[in-house]
Amino acid sequence: MAADDLKELRKFDGKPSWGASVPHALQHVLAMIVGNITPPIIIASTLGLPDSDKVILIQACMLIAGITTLVQLLSPFGVGMGLPNAMGVAFAYLPILLTIGKAYGVSGILGAQLVAAFLSIFIGMAMEKIRPLFPPVVSGTVVLCIGLSLYGTAMNYIGGGASNPNFGAPAYVGVAALVLVVTLAFNFFGRGILKTLGILFGLLVGYVVWAIFIGVDTSGIASAAWVALPQPLHFGLTFEPSAIVAMILMYVVQAVQTIGDVSSTTAGGFNRQATDKELGGAVKGTGVCGMLGALLGGFPSDPFSQNVGIIVTTKVVAKRVFVIVGTTLIVAGLIPKFGGLMTSIPNPVLGGATLSVFAAITMSGIQLITEQPLNYRNRMIVGVSLAVAVGLTNVPAILGFLPAEVASVITGSPIITGFVVSFLLNVIVPEDDSEAEE
Repeated sequence: MAADDLKELRKFDGKPSWGASVPHALQHVLAMIVGNITPPIIIASTLGLPDSDKVILIQACMLIAGITTLVQLLSPFGVGMGLPNAMGVAFAYLPILLTIGKAYGVSGILGAQLVAAFLSIFIGMAMEKIRPLFPPVVSGTVVLCIGLSLYGTAMNYIGGGASNPNFGAPAYVGVAALVLVVTLAFNFFGRGILKTLGILFGLLVGYVVWAIFIGVDTSGIASAAWVALPQPLHFGLTFEPSAIVAMILMYVVQAVQTIGDVSSTTAGGFNRQATDKELGGAVKGTGVCGMLGALLGGFPSDPFSQNVGIIVTTKVVAKRVFVIVGTTLIVAGLIPKFGGLMTSIPNPVLGGATLSVFAAITMSGIQLITEQPLNYRNRMIVGVSLAVAVGLTNVPAILGFLPAEVASVITGSPIITGFVVSFLLNVIVPEDDSEAEE
C-alpha cells in the first residue's frame, strides 16, 4: 500500500489514500502559514490598527490564500495554472504595501491592488507573445534570487526572530539544528512515503522538544475566536494615482517571479518546462484573485517559494493533496483558533525546517539556468545579475541619490533587481549559439 501511495502521490491525477494525502497537505500548510500571516501583522502593527482590524486582515489573507490555491490548481475557465502549489501573501510586496499604507491607509493599498490586479490579467493573456523574453537564463536567475533572498529569513527564524532580545541563544540554534538533522535524515535515509515527510517530522520533533524544555506560548490559541466570517469592503477602497503606479510595477515584477515559481514547479515536480498556457493562467489567476482579495481585505498572493521547494524536494504533485491544502487554508480563514495553533510553532523550529527547503529552491534555479548552454553570454548574464542584485541588497546606501520609495523597491529584494538586470541583458546582448565553455 505504501508503495502504491507513493506512486500515486507523484502523479498529478493520482489517487493516493487520504491517510497519505493529509500529512503531505499539512506539511505544505505548516510551511507557509506563518509567512502568510506575517505581512498583515506587520502592516497592521505599523499602521497602528486596533486588534479587531488586525484579526480581520489576517483572516482575510488566510481565506484568499485558500481560494487562490484552489483557483490555481483547478484552473476554472482558463484562470489559474492548473498545477499544484500553495498560494500566500507575497513578501516581495511588503515594502510597497507599507509605503502606500503609511500614506493612504489600508484603503489605499486595496484600491491600488484592485486596479493593478485587473491590469495584470492582460499580462497573462499575452503570455504566449511575451514568454520568449523570459528564457530559462532569465527565469532561472529569478528563481535563484528567490532562493538566495530567503536564507536571511531562515536565519532570522533560527535565531528566534529579529526582534527577540535573546536572538541567537544556544537553545534556539540547537533546536533548529535538531529539526534540520531530523528533516535531512528522513530525506536521505527514509523509505517510501517517509522519505517525503521529512519537514513534517522535523517540525513535530522540534515542537515537542521546545514544549518540554522551553515551553510553547499557547496564548494565541486561547484568545482566538472560534469563528470569524469575512467582512467585504471593511476597510474601503481609495484610488491614489501614485499608489496605483507603484502597485502596477510590483505586479509586473511578481508576474516574472510567478513565471519563475511555476517553471521551478514543473522542472522539479514534473521534469519538464512550463507551457505558455500554464504560465499565462498562473498570472491571470493571481490577477483575478488579487481583485477578489482587494474586496475581501486580503493582500496580493503568489506561489509560495518554500512550497515550491517542498514540491521539488518530495516530488509530491497529486491534485488531491493540494485540494486539501486550499480547503484547509479556507477553514483556517474562518476558524481563527486553527491559525492560533499553527502560529504557536516557535520560530527556531520553523527556521530549521525551512532551511533545506530554501536550499532546494536555489538548486532549482540552477537547474533552470543549465537548460541553456552555459556559454560566456549566459554565464555573464547570470553572474552580473546576481552581482548587482546581491550587491545592492547588501549595500542599499549606494542608491541614496534616488527617492526613498524608488530605492526601497530596488534594494528591498534581490528578486526585483535580478529580474531587471537579467531581462535587459538578455534583450541587449546578442544571441550566442555556442555550446557551454569549459
